[in-house]
Amino acid sequence: MRRVVRENALCAFMAGAGCAAMAWLGLYGFAWNDYDSEVRPALDALVHGHLVEFLRLAPVYGGAVVERAPFALLPGLWGGGQLAVYRMVALPCLLASAVLGVWLLARMRSEGRSTLARALALGVCTANPLTLRALELGHPEELLGACMCVAAVMLAAGSSVGRGRSLWVGAILGLAIANKEWALLAVGPVLLALPPRRRLPCLASAGAVTAAVLGPLVLVGSGGFVTSTRVFATASGTIFQPWQLWWFFGRHGALVHGLFGAPKPGYRIGPAWTSTISHPLILITGLALTAALWLRQRRRSQPTDPPSRPGRFGARALSERDALLALALLLLLRCLLDTWDTVYYPLPFILALLAWEVRGPTDRPPVFALSGSVLAWISFQWLPLHVSADAQAAFFLAWALPLAAMLGLRLRGPRRPEMGQRSWVVWCARGEEMTVGALDRLVRSSWPAPAGSARASIRSPRRPSG
Repeated sequence: MRRVVRENALCAFMAGAGCAAMAWLGLYGFAWNDYDSEVRPALDALVHGHLVEFLRLAPVYGGAVVERAPFALLPGLWGGGQLAVYRMVALPCLLASAVLGVWLLARMRSEGRSTLARALALGVCTANPLTLRALELGHPEELLGACMCVAAVMLAAGSSVGRGRSLWVGAILGLAIANKEWALLAVGPVLLALPPRRRLPCLASAGAVTAAVLGPLVLVGSGGFVTSTRVFATASGTIFQPWQLWWFFGRHGALVHGLFGAPKPGYRIGPAWTSTISHPLILITGLALTAALWLRQRRRSQPTDPPSRPGRFGARALSERDALLALALLLLLRCLLDTWDTVYYPLPFILALLAWEVRGPTDRPPVFALSGSVLAWISFQWLPLHVSADAQAAFFLAWALPLAAMLGLRLRGPRRPEMGQRSWVVWCARGEEMTVGALDRLVRSSWPAPAGSARASIRSPRRPSG
């Protein structure tokens, strides 16, 4: 334990410093942001001891408010006011990004990754400009949900997943779904990363945790959570942002007004059918990709696979990198298909892409996650001040569509050995074939060597020329 603390102390300090900087820059106040209009009334009721009123006033993402509600009570210990409550309910979200960053860097260090790669990975995870905007707009729960989804996939893809661990994976997944409904996209990658016989307990655990968090909100019934959820599901067409696939199907007409009546010159009016199909299509895409991956794994399963992997459905578990890549692709498609897409929506995709990159076999820095963060910041923050809405949409599609295609091709491509699981086939002079692990240790031999044959050299393997 002391060794673990000593090895990760500097990384934890740097992660804490990054989160503290984000809190200092982004949690300066809540006036006119979404927290002020959607979350603050419910938390005010909770602080004053009105539990039922708290549940009735919860917004459409009330599960995220319920999960962080204990932190809203902490400022009462020292007489803190509304600003202290606002900052404290964002604390678990920032801590989650710090924990994920330390975890990723610990695995990178054990694999001998460079200092530059580790520093950039920690920066993307804990000091991302998209995180700063999420805090400023009053949506730190987006960061919390992203960290829980990535953590669930990585835990599900462990080398030995017992029943207890699968239940914990389900609990984390259930908390993510209760936090924000878009986390349903992580169900497929998490279940496919688990051994087949562990999938049902994980799914049951996720359902139980989700019901435990959202149950009180549903039972209260007549409040903001149920009403807002119904409006969200039907997806009224009042929100139509430039950073999505359907933008150019809209039409120019009367001047569009945004939040608090702010004019949006150059914005299009979205057709009614986009608001009808947008959110359901995201879930359908998740189901379709999950089914395609399951069928692919089933075709690849061989009779010689260990019995714990294929299971009753005859499909081996998805590798960790493939599961993280599937999660990143689904979260990027969510941004493309959602007419509500805004600045903090790409944050879960960036973290999933980061985890996929740092778990790869190469020592290069996480250039895709870093580039995605920069491009998203340019699309959502810099371009709106300089170009028209149509130009913003064109720029967003110019990088998001090729990136989605690249991730899809990577996911569809031939299976590659994972980090720490690479193997090479070795031939000796008499034709004996052996498999050697990454540490040059003999793993197995395809057939026994003839009696009296010389032992093959595994220190300098080579294929015979003739």
